[in-house]
Amino acid sequence: MHWKLLIIALLALLLSSCSMPDQIDLTKNWSASQFYSEAKGALTDGDYEEAIKNYNALQARFPFGRYATQSQLDIIYAHYRNGEPDSAITAADRFIKLNPQSPLVDYAYYMKGIVNYNRNQSIFSRILPSEPSERDAGAALDAFNDFAELVRRYPKSKYSADARQRMLYLRNNMAKYQIHIADFYMRRGAYLAAANRANRVVTQFQRTDAVEAALEIMIDAYSRLGMTELADDAKRVLAHNLENGRLNRPADTEAGQE
Repeated sequence: MHWKLLIIALLALLLSSCSMPDQIDLTKNWSASQFYSEAKGALTDGDYEEAIKNYNALQARFPFGRYATQSQLDIIYAHYRNGEPDSAITAADRFIKLNPQSPLVDYAYYMKGIVNYNRNQSIFSRILPSEPSERDAGAALDAFNDFAELVRRYPKSKYSADARQRMLYLRNNMAKYQIHIADFYMRRGAYLAAANRANRVVTQFQRTDAVEAALEIMIDAYSRLGMTELADDAKRVLAHNLENGRLNRPADTEAGQE
């Protein structure tokens, strides 16, 4: 009986070894330029996982030199296009830390903004599209801050003009997001909370289209609370802004998405 078990074990081991292909490292003798060429080709072809694999291998084997530096930059975009926003942000932060004086570092700041700008464009929002201002404003605020950092540090960067346009769009959406919350509170009778949210729009998001709606909510909420003096103040501000043409402006143009 024991010899039968021994034969079975030997056969299993033999079959297992036969089924395993020889592990040959085809990249063993690749140069840094070949790694980069393969990675860039995969990136161009939309094979982002293959691109990321080759970029990482390049940086592991050739950590110094122009190909390594460029791969640190390219991998940001590869992670972004592969639907890995956290990895893209990490790669951008790494490039900024390792190459603070690089003439290309503005791109890393820009990509951080782009990643966060599109972070909430999940599969669900594509299948069931909604008003952008109704989505969680966390990523929008992160994107705004990223673009602001780019513009502050590199005002003459070729990416700064686009960043400024996106900041306008994001600022309007963040203001509208506060209005959605204020409306939510109004529908539930939480008038003081609604007034506070609307007041935040008036004080923090001046020159946005949401200011008029915010003032109207404040008037309604304070009136329902019997706070007539505050309601009258809001009415005066609304009338003053309408009279001077500060409200009912054309909305800021939405920035195009990457």
